[in-house]
Amino acid sequence: MDPVLLFFAGVAAFVIFRLISVMGTRTGHEQNTDLEAIQRASQKRASDDGRETNDADEVVVQKPVSANARPLREADPTFDEASFLAGARSAYEMIIEAFASGDLKSIRGFLNSSVYEAFKGAVVERDAAGYTTDLKFVGIERASIIESAVEGENMVAIVEFASNQVRVTRDRDGQVVDGDPNRIDLVKDRWKFSRKRSSRDPNWTLVATGGAD
Repeated sequence: MDPVLLFFAGVAAFVIFRLISVMGTRTGHEQNTDLEAIQRASQKRASDDGRETNDADEVVVQKPVSANARPLREADPTFDEASFLAGARSAYEMIIEAFASGDLKSIRGFLNSSVYEAFKGAVVERDAAGYTTDLKFVGIERASIIESAVEGENMVAIVEFASNQVRVTRDRDGQVVDGDPNRIDLVKDRWKFSRKRSSRDPNWTLVATGGAD
């Protein structure tokens, strides 16, 4: 084979690997959001809907949480699992769409430095190879806390997402090098979110990403 073609094939494989490493695992089953506002709204719902307050004695009854989320409730009695997952679902979709388009500035405040640098590196490599990524969310099938803990002053939650996406990577000539514009893929991710237990800021930060089996 022509050595030049071998070189570009190697570049294509490397870029696609980096994209998959931050965008999740395709399972083989085929088929502009303001995050701060969403999270504020989620906190308000947690306050308004997550408690039943007796005016006489100010007793607050929280909604129950799953076994996997109990460490978060123990660390923060006001933690509302349903509201947290609603915000996580919105964050997941917004972050992946921003990554696909290369618009990392819009999500910089919601990523820690290591995640941001991983995303930035993948985008730089994609651009250098002349690739573009088209992504369309069909819907999130499932989002659930699979593990949580308190690590020092930080509350952490690992969320598993299963979503239906159409993902296509094209070269500079518009030829498809990965994905299929006519196929919906079931994609699974596990993302780790963190928030300081003592912080008054309700926002959670994405601190790690990875695919799920």
